[in-house]
Amino acid sequence: MPKQNLAAAVAVAMAAISLTANADTEEKTSVGGKAYLDLTNIDQQSDGVDTAAKGTGADVKRFYLSVGHTFDDVWSANVTSDFTYISNDGATQIYIKKAYLQAKLSDAFTARLGSADLPWVPFVEDLYGYRYVENVLVDRLKFGTSADWGLHAGGKLSDGMVNYALSIVNGNGYKNPTRSKSVDFEGRIGFVPVKGLTLAAGFYSGKLGKDVEGSATPVQHTAERFDALVAYVTDNFRVGGEYFSANDWTQVTAVPSDKADGYSVWGSFSFTPQVAGFARFDEGKPHKDLLPDLKDQYFNVGIAYKPRKNVDIAFVYKHDKVENGTISTSNGTIGGATDGKYDEIGVWAQVAF
Repeated sequence: MPKQNLAAAVAVAMAAISLTANADTEEKTSVGGKAYLDLTNIDQQSDGVDTAAKGTGADVKRFYLSVGHTFDDVWSANVTSDFTYISNDGATQIYIKKAYLQAKLSDAFTARLGSADLPWVPFVEDLYGYRYVENVLVDRLKFGTSADWGLHAGGKLSDGMVNYALSIVNGNGYKNPTRSKSVDFEGRIGFVPVKGLTLAAGFYSGKLGKDVEGSATPVQHTAERFDALVAYVTDNFRVGGEYFSANDWTQVTAVPSDKADGYSVWGSFSFTPQVAGFARFDEGKPHKDLLPDLKDQYFNVGIAYKPRKNVDIAFVYKHDKVENGTISTSNGTIGGATDGKYDEIGVWAQVAF
């Protein structure tokens, strides 16, 4: 599209947004936060030998602080910080996870400019319900992330029966806002044919921020990921499954091509309004072409207790086994020359305010 036509289209869109705003709407600012905490014992081995991760201790895996401001019925803004521990640095760090300006024309169309939720991972997290215990499949195996810098749009159609989201992003993830020669695309479409039942499909395509001018490691491939999900969620139970297939996700700047796939199934049941049981099983093959025998199998099982609104506590056992190599996961690098295992037991908590 010629630059003049693009500028004209943007101008028309912004004028339409401005006309829908209610100037009489009172401005307001809100402050909130969310923390993921745990007190656990880890038993990790690589080729039968204990690793440095073995031991007992407390963690604050994530601590988000958010400030949101509503200007009127259309315009709003949000800034959310992300506190996390970086093992390579041996220190905690603070990132900006979200920082965006939002224009909401209707339930059918909302646009965000800046760092905001990507279409897939946060969507699955909401249906899964136990993000404070473990990242969802794509995030756990590092074949995707939850937010990135770019232009985001989404909404609901047909009285909520159809939902969609599309992001045009830098590709580096929210921790790295730098740009490259090309942009990446992630999208999702979901269907809710009956109350509680969700069917969804998603895609990702791009260079993951590695298409940098003058780089000593030029791009060789485009990373692609295809996603599918089915879930049924009610007030008393959740059950669902997620599948992904990826091409060249870790080979964007490497010559040999590679494929990966994996699936996750999970469920929970509320015995009372305060007590629920839950379980999950994942299996993934992150290098099907280059390392066809490398495999990851993960499960968790636990009991959750909700003592009051915005506080969740869970007693959980996790187990992760990697065969024929190593895999980088949200719980660190697991595996060895032949195999490795990761066992963790303890208490996890989520606090929101």
